[in-house]
Amino acid sequence: MRPILSVILPVYNERETLGALRQRLIPVLDAMTSGNFEVIFVNDGSRDGSHHLLNDFYNGDNRLKVIHLSRNFGHQAALQAGLDFAGGDAVVLMDADLQDPPEVLPQFFVWWREGYEVVYAVRRKRKEGLVKRAAYAAFYRTMRVIAQIDVPVDAGDFCLLDRRVVEALVALRERNRFLRGLRSWVGFRQIGVEYDRDARYAGEPKYTLRKLIALAVSGYIGFSTVPLQISTWLGLFASIIGFLVGVGALATKIAGVYSPQGWVSTVSVVLFLGGAQLLMLGVIGNYLGRVYDEVRNRPLYIVGSRHGVFAAFGSEDAAVAHAAKTSQEAS
Repeated sequence: MRPILSVILPVYNERETLGALRQRLIPVLDAMTSGNFEVIFVNDGSRDGSHHLLNDFYNGDNRLKVIHLSRNFGHQAALQAGLDFAGGDAVVLMDADLQDPPEVLPQFFVWWREGYEVVYAVRRKRKEGLVKRAAYAAFYRTMRVIAQIDVPVDAGDFCLLDRRVVEALVALRERNRFLRGLRSWVGFRQIGVEYDRDARYAGEPKYTLRKLIALAVSGYIGFSTVPLQISTWLGLFASIIGFLVGVGALATKIAGVYSPQGWVSTVSVVLFLGGAQLLMLGVIGNYLGRVYDEVRNRPLYIVGSRHGVFAAFGSEDAAVAHAAKTSQEAS
């Protein structure tokens, strides 16, 4: 029998948190679904013994299923692995560090029962450092301005997705994933639920500054061509400046006005133009690099082992076949 609800939890070195997570999550799911649920832990190459604890979870309760990836493929790939395996009528994406409180899930469930196919969490407060909060605020607001889709402000990956939305996301196999953007791109009826994001229960944040920047770049490049358009505007601006400087030089020459010849202005212009060109070459290189990544057509992840899930999916064909099978089962 298909579970009513699947919960996907990417895990990377979260051994200190997993016990508390299970104690808080399972009673909430039992009350919501009368026990008809599954939890899919996606072990994203943990090295702290989390995989042993997850196997113990499965041995004690076969509703707690485990996918062990062959190495660390990243948070977005781990979430997608869970989506490829999930069999529930609705699927929840949430982090395993207890920053996404399980107690919010009943609110998601109510809105889903009301007919909303995507219920996403909107962070009202974040218990994080000032710099990190400012960076998140700047990213979401600039993303909203330049993106070609409507990406909700302060809405992360914590959400509930209807089966139809899951199948749509499974069919999208692009390599550089930004799931909260793809969630908006596929459409369907959506609503946000505000919540206070807690601090980590234990351990250190797994999203380093480098990973956060990479995720932000995936969002900008994956859903906007504005970075490419900037090169056009920079080129136009530089041309106008050059034209005005030329007109000014010609006017002073005709008028016989002395115009001191210095190297500072020349060097400034050269540095400006050179810097602008190198900047835009970097932007174009980023786009080309992602095209190259797509052309290689490597899988998003590789499954090392699994416990309790349907089958291993590491390719586009397998993922689509899984979506087709679950769709047939639903009908």
